[in-house]
Amino acid sequence: MQRLGQHFLINKSVIKKIISAIHSQPEETILEIGPGHGELTEALAREFPKTKIVAVEKDAQFATALKKRFLEGGEVSIVYGDVLKLLPSLVQKGSGHKTYKIVGNIPYYLTGHLLRKIGETENKPISCVFMVQKEVAERLVARPPKMNRLAASVQFWAVPRIFAVVSKNDFRPIPRVDSAVIELKTIFSDPTRKWGRDADNYFATVRILFAQPRKTITNNLLGTPSNLKVSKEDAIKILGAFGIDPRHRPQNLTIDNIFDLSRLLFSEKERGDSRD
Repeated sequence: MQRLGQHFLINKSVIKKIISAIHSQPEETILEIGPGHGELTEALAREFPKTKIVAVEKDAQFATALKKRFLEGGEVSIVYGDVLKLLPSLVQKGSGHKTYKIVGNIPYYLTGHLLRKIGETENKPISCVFMVQKEVAERLVARPPKMNRLAASVQFWAVPRIFAVVSKNDFRPIPRVDSAVIELKTIFSDPTRKWGRDADNYFATVRILFAQPRKTITNNLLGTPSNLKVSKEDAIKILGAFGIDPRHRPQNLTIDNIFDLSRLLFSEKERGDSRD
């Protein structure tokens, strides 16, 4: 039976591919999202017997069955609840999950919200391995001239890679589209991408630039309720300083372009605010 939009993986060779993408260490925690019947959970426990596995299941019946299957006291813990609400408390520093990875077969309706939650989390995972719709995976790895809001948001904090494409026939019930296993490696080494105001300004700039993707970069900067207080002349001047054609669309921008713009745009806004 399909519950909460889930399609259950039946091809065990695909589970092996997911496992091979994780590379977990004993001192790490694996956070599994939506274990369902527990096939991946069991494979994780078998492959990483000394690794703590925390599986978060939103469906009460599945959670109850999983708790009976994986008895308390072992390395597998079953948590009943909504991962979007529980994620901050599960991964906060000092909770025992200082170093962790996330894995799961993610329903389409959950993907965007989940990736945003992870992106906003201060204590980020080392990596994530997700099964998502193939189209979503392709959007996540997009580069200019096919940049999009989802890719721009995720690639600020992670490097995405499509690990494998999975046929829709490997699931029950059979979904309408194929899926893909995608790996997201968190970026820790770039000192310019600091969290706090820099990150807030970056994500605000992404929302502004991709508010209407078919419009030019200039029109998006001027036509949104962003309160940036940047004139058309200033916008063109700012874009020109970075070698960006103001007639281009947001899909032509790199992550570095957007980050540079966010710093300059919001410094212009702060200067404008100070003059008011």
